[in-house]
Amino acid sequence: MALIGQPDPETGYKKNKPYYLESDNEISIFETAYDAKLPVMLKGPTGCGKTRFVEHMAYRLQRPLISVSCHEDLFASDLIGRFLLLNEETVWVDGPITRAVRQGAICYLDEVVEARKDTTVVIHPLTDDRRILHIDKKGETIAAHPDFLLVISYNPGYQSLLKDLKQSTRQRFVSLTFHYPEPSKEAEIVSHEGQVDMDIAERLVSLGGKIRNLREHGLTEGASTRLLIYSAQLIRRGIPMQDACRTAICLPLTDDTGLQETLKDLIEDIL
Repeated sequence: MALIGQPDPETGYKKNKPYYLESDNEISIFETAYDAKLPVMLKGPTGCGKTRFVEHMAYRLQRPLISVSCHEDLFASDLIGRFLLLNEETVWVDGPITRAVRQGAICYLDEVVEARKDTTVVIHPLTDDRRILHIDKKGETIAAHPDFLLVISYNPGYQSLLKDLKQSTRQRFVSLTFHYPEPSKEAEIVSHEGQVDMDIAERLVSLGGKIRNLREHGLTEGASTRLLIYSAQLIRRGIPMQDACRTAICLPLTDDTGLQETLKDLIEDIL
């Protein structure tokens, strides 16, 4: 989902409270895990609000948030830091996880299963009672700031034998499972974030629910809450509803012409 408010460049804190509508008791569980210094793992489909939840919790806890979008070319040095040549001098530059450990920030590793396996191992000493980060290149071991918290997320729908978390990593975290919100709450979210009337939001959510049921008929991913919000934002700016849904939902979801025709028929029936 789109961000609300940008972090202060000096402190990393959000100036404006990121909008988030609680689905269950995830807020109290996260706050308790933070208080107990327990690392947190978020599981759920694409665009269901995992990242927004972390932003919201960082604001509630008044902690800086350092986010990393993981990918297959992410090396340990990208997280920890490296020596760089600056003004003809070799200087050490901390990576995002090292900065978070030093200053007591929340470090969020998004889609962690996309990172290289040897990269995720570096977080292990931070996720047990040691709470330390070892920097081999400097021969330095850093004790994590008392307010430091590590949060990771991934989408179980993309799990495979090659892209999954090892048990040795999984069992270092407490876990929260996210789903798409129930229709009434999802409509409220779409209305708020897309700045459209509830009538439009409810119709978009109804469409999203129908599309998610097509996963058994060849659609890899269902329509995320994020895509419904994108549609609402186009509609609010004057794009006809059917065109907005086709552009923001149908085309991003699939290149299969047969499935696109099915989605087009759903749009016409519902909207």
